[in-house]
Amino acid sequence: MRKVLFLDTVHSSLFNGIRDLGFEPIEAYDKNEEELREYKDISGLIIRSRIPMSKGFLSAFENLNFIGRVGAGLENIDLDYCNNQDIAVFSAPEGNRNAVAEHCLGMLLSLLNNLLVADQEIRSGIWKREENRGSELSPKVVGIIGMGNMGSAFANLLSGFGCKILAYDKYRKDWPFAHIERVELDEIFEHANVLSFHVPLTDETKYYLDDKFVSKFKNPFYLLNTARGKVVETKALVEGLKDKKILGAGLDVLEYESSSFEDIFQNDLPEDFQYLLNSKRTILSPHIAGWTQESNYLLSHFLLQKIQKALENGL
Repeated sequence: MRKVLFLDTVHSSLFNGIRDLGFEPIEAYDKNEEELREYKDISGLIIRSRIPMSKGFLSAFENLNFIGRVGAGLENIDLDYCNNQDIAVFSAPEGNRNAVAEHCLGMLLSLLNNLLVADQEIRSGIWKREENRGSELSPKVVGIIGMGNMGSAFANLLSGFGCKILAYDKYRKDWPFAHIERVELDEIFEHANVLSFHVPLTDETKYYLDDKFVSKFKNPFYLLNTARGKVVETKALVEGLKDKKILGAGLDVLEYESSSFEDIFQNDLPEDFQYLLNSKRTILSPHIAGWTQESNYLLSHFLLQKIQKALENGL
């Protein structure tokens, strides 16, 4: 029986579903990289983000047919090596796109209406109304960079608010969004009051937002990043906040995250990060935009469907 190694905990439906497909699922949640290399005869790996899928690591598995990523981003996987070795790679962005969209919307509405600041003031016995006067979403122009699963889900959610949506995607060929205007970056720079990133982390998108990028915006704007931390250069973000070019930022991801996302506070905190922590114009969350009760199941559901279809086609 072919074996599939689970490196990270997942919804039970995926573990059971892999078994129903005729594999032997093996739990290896507490194994380190060296211990995992001992499973040389496995056919599949099910992962989240705990162990980087480097060429050196993957080469230990002589019969590896596929990798299933319970999530969306694939930057933790050596895709060139997988292509060269005919290792199929599956991900499941359909599973958490709605969760990400709702998280973005929640952050944006909180920023526009000073909800976190007002909440903390009330808890401290401070009653300020005029100082916390909000700003409505409907007259805003929202710029979205990246119209894959996440960006398109956010755009669809925004469409009910009456705001104008401008979207830029360098690589998307089709455009099934009648209510969303496809534009070049210059139009986003010219008109946007809100900017939301929905791009993978690549050499091209690393530090996409830097000082030069911020300087191109005609209007002060709110920034949302639920993609990957290194898409935004924190230093440039902090300078933008200080200059009031960036009115506020909702960040679910941070430049300083490691590949496993969990040890950010184990080292001395960078000065720019401390500024974000102390600012009243930032909302920070620990990489949970796609992390809902519903997406926990849906990520496994969609991933299992893709693996099953691939098996039917001869994987």
